[in-house]
Amino acid sequence: MLLPVAAFVVAERRVATVRRLLTLRPPRTGVDVAALAALVAVVALLALAAAQPALSSTNTQRVRTDAEVLFVVDTSQSMAASAGPKGKTRLERATEAASRLRSALPAVPAGVATLTDRVLPNLLPVADAAAFDATLQGSVAINQPPPREQNVRATTFGALAGIPGAGYFQSSAKHRAIVLLTDGETAPFDANAVAKALGGNPRTDLLTVQLWRRNEAIYAPSGRSDPNYRPDPASRTQLASLAAATGGRVFREGELGSAAASLRKMLGSGSTNTEGRTRTTHPLAPFLAVLALVPLALIFRDQARGRVRGPGPGEITSR
Repeated sequence: MLLPVAAFVVAERRVATVRRLLTLRPPRTGVDVAALAALVAVVALLALAAAQPALSSTNTQRVRTDAEVLFVVDTSQSMAASAGPKGKTRLERATEAASRLRSALPAVPAGVATLTDRVLPNLLPVADAAAFDATLQGSVAINQPPPREQNVRATTFGALAGIPGAGYFQSSAKHRAIVLLTDGETAPFDANAVAKALGGNPRTDLLTVQLWRRNEAIYAPSGRSDPNYRPDPASRTQLASLAAATGGRVFREGELGSAAASLRKMLGSGSTNTEGRTRTTHPLAPFLAVLALVPLALIFRDQARGRVRGPGPGEITSR
């Protein structure tokens, strides 16, 4: 806080030196009210910033207890494919799509799981959207964890049959949905077995978002494509058979708006309870520190211009 005062003193001394060299008469004695007010404002704003003031708010969230959704993300090697060496991979696009779909259901608890030749939980359904997004960004990666068997094609949709009985959903959740984000490239599986498992009581609905383009390849850090990988055009047929057996829906990644509407329809409506309180704090110190630069700039501007304060008649004065 002493910096503005020191700057003011140094500036006044420089002006006095120039005045003596030019044999100019000093200005009339008195207080430069504007400069003094600006200096006081600088000190006051910096003192206020040092006190670390902040605005805080508390938010509550309405959460459904009768509905939950589990986002299952395919993390097999083929999800590393992209349209170019610097393009977004299928997995990156999948996590972005999951975040967008989850934001369309703010009152429904949502969880995250990964799929290869088995389904493994990363986050059981919760109402905390921040925890959901953090899990997507920090815990979902290619072959993490790796499949149990190192086959040419690790993904098998047959693993979805294990979800209803694995404790992913609360018993109070009568409306349940799985959102599968995948390229659709799977090992052979029994669609009817999956349908039977998901058709239990309560039923678990299935909505799939396919992230697949025929011109994609898997690229090494060097930029070279993997010669052993080719996009499988049969992936759409595989997903269509899964949807037909389970009564589910399949959407492409460019149809997220329609997918969100379908997902809301699957989960229906229900009563909500107030759950959790989130306290948000907004520090004001950075804004006050920046604001203090305004009067400080005015002081330096006036000193640079050599502004005079009210010379008397016939006087030649200078600051």
